[in-house]
Amino acid sequence: MISHPPYSPDLSPNNFFTFPRMKDLLRGQRFEYPEAVVEAYESAILSTSTSDWNYCFSDWFARMEKCIKLNGEYFEKQ
Repeated sequence: MISHPPYSPDLSPNNFFTFPRMKDLLRGQRFEYPEAVVEAYESAILSTSTSDWNYCFSDWFARMEKCIKLNGEYFEKQ
């Protein structure tokens, strides 16, 4: 058993799935109010298909296994 790295962008679903997806979905949009951004974000999350979420979690588990094999070393840019 190895300890979880204090912060690993390799293991954060927000870094490898959610943020890039939101960036693509919301690119080019302009929002007049903060509430409009929240509404667009919520809509994008709710429109994410089950197969996309399945991919996210499969990728997450594969990343955890890779992190274990590399003893917690950063691997995203390798």
